[in-house]
Formats: sequence, C-alpha cells, structure tokens
Amino acid sequence: MSLSPRLRGLHVSGPPPEAHTDAELARLLAMVQQPRPRGGTVAVGHSRDVHSRAAATAFVSAWRDHGYRVSAVVDWPEDAASWLRQAQRLTAGDPDAWVIAAAVPGFVQLSRRLVYSTRWTARRTFGFAALADPRCGALAGPDVLDGLRGATETGGSWAIRGTDLIFAAA
Repeated sequence: MSLSPRLRGLHVSGPPPEAHTDAELARLLAMVQQPRPRGGTVAVGHSRDVHSRAAATAFVSAWRDHGYRVSAVVDWPEDAASWLRQAQRLTAGDPDAWVIAAAVPGFVQLSRRLVYSTRWTARRTFGFAALADPRCGALAGPDVLDGLRGATETGGSWAIRGTDLIFAAA
C-alpha cells in the first residue's frame, strides 16, 4: 500500500484570496493563450471561497468569449480526506492547460494529489495572484509546483522554480 500525498497537520493561516483585478485576468488570459499546442482547451479549478469562485468564473467567461473550450470547472474544500475525486475531474480529458484560482492550503494539498495520482504537470498550470505566495512551493515540496506560473494583481507575472517564488521584471 502506498503512502498518501496528504500533508498531515497542515495549518496555514492568513486571509482568503482577495478579489482578482482586471489587469490580473488580462495577463493570465495572455499567458494561457501563448502555449496552445493542441487547440486551447483548459480545465479550471478553484477553492470554494467567494473570490476564488469569482476569479474562476471570470476566466471561464473570458476564455469562452475568445472561442476556446473549457473541459471542466472543479472546486475543492480547503480540507478533505484525499482530493482524489477533484484531481481526477480536473485532469479528465487531458486539457492543454490548467488554470487555478485558489487559497494556498487547499491547492497545496490538491497539487500533491495531482502529482501522485494523475498525469498533471505544474508546467502547464497557471494561477491567479493568490498563489504567488512563497509558502506555496515550500509547502508542496520539491518539484511538485516547479514550473507553475501566473499573474500578479498589477498584471505582472510570477513563477515557481523548485520551491522558490520568482517575480518577473515588468
């Protein structure tokens, strides 16, 4: 029997994600549109807080307005037994990319499940500004989120390299 990827006793405090900005959404759309090798199908995942839900809804609407396809919209709780069902739904159909609007604790747990149980890769995943948190890569562990990138509130960009958060020069 394999060990679970769940981090036991993870208690990350802090406020829930803030509302996304227009600049953040525009930058994220541009980032996801760039590497479209197979047609632009994305799966969108989000925490259940009001701002993460709103950010995911805004992205889905804008993505579809550009003529692209959304294969799934999946939400998850900040605490769960395993996040396996959500991980499987998010990766079903092998989308071109994943877009995440989430709080750090739940996404860290989900990302570990995604790596452990699916063909998901952080290198094809894009996040809203709430994930531009130095705790994200450190909590997930080495190589789990390496390559994850996203947009800042001001329309800049960030990426996780190894476990380090790096902001790109504007």
